[in-house]
Amino acid sequence: MNTKLTELLNIKYPIMQGAMAWVSDSKLAAAVSNAGGAGNIGSGGRDANWVREEIKMTKLLTNKPFGVNVVLMDDTKDDIIDIICEEKVDFVTLSAGNPMPYIERLKDEGIKVITVVPNLRLAKRVEEEGADAIVIEGLEAGGHIGQLTTMALMTQVLSEIDIPVIAAGGFADGRGLAAALTMGASGIQMGTRFYASEESSAHINAKEKIVNSDETQVTGYLHNHSVRSIKNMMTEKYLELESTNGAPEELSDLVIGSSRKAPIDGDVNWGAVLAGQSLSVIKSIDSCEDIINNTMEEARQAIQNVSNFIK
Repeated sequence: MNTKLTELLNIKYPIMQGAMAWVSDSKLAAAVSNAGGAGNIGSGGRDANWVREEIKMTKLLTNKPFGVNVVLMDDTKDDIIDIICEEKVDFVTLSAGNPMPYIERLKDEGIKVITVVPNLRLAKRVEEEGADAIVIEGLEAGGHIGQLTTMALMTQVLSEIDIPVIAAGGFADGRGLAAALTMGASGIQMGTRFYASEESSAHINAKEKIVNSDETQVTGYLHNHSVRSIKNMMTEKYLELESTNGAPEELSDLVIGSSRKAPIDGDVNWGAVLAGQSLSVIKSIDSCEDIINNTMEEARQAIQNVSNFIK
């Protein structure tokens, strides 16, 4: 399947793996890339040395294109970008901050720049600044979320932007890929589906929590710090405190380190299992190759079904 995204990154299928903090490492990124998608190392919460070692390991595990996500609110961002330039990674995704100061430098090093944007205004700006592609991520996604749904973002952005647009937020199967392509996207980003993969280094408790759950909750909405994760004791307690005007320090104590507790320590009761709203279609822990192949087959079937309507 050829799209602007597959041509840009020289990949077989228009599927990018979301860069999930504490989950997206060399093993997962390489597995996705080897299966024909675009693997992506997640640097969120990690130090620069860890990122360098994961890049080197990924190069040993695959000869396919892969990238690194840089969280621009992290203090380590400049050191990580230095390493990305030194290691000549194929592409970088820039999120959670202002990407403008980094676009030119990365492109000068021959690295494709993909920026994550929450609205049409920023999409137009990064296109003007030379970004190679953008990710538009709707509030259906796991983790930190914005204000607009994926459908609203696709409706607003896709007809206005010429560079490849990757749709994210709520994509977990081939029907979603078909819908995004039909809308005009060049591909999709899936995170939660790969979180629950065989190659994911996340704790088995967290993977099984995804497979066995069908409900997410958003915490921090009242404090403009919205995060989507699977409903558990932590989210219920947070929402209880939030609704009763709990002390800020009490709320902070509840969530500090929670994004690490589930995927690393296996605490799925008081840790945050960051997951998107479409997790109910994830019914088993599969290999990245099977996930991508099944997604592509489902997409082809969905597109064929739609074509039957216009005969």
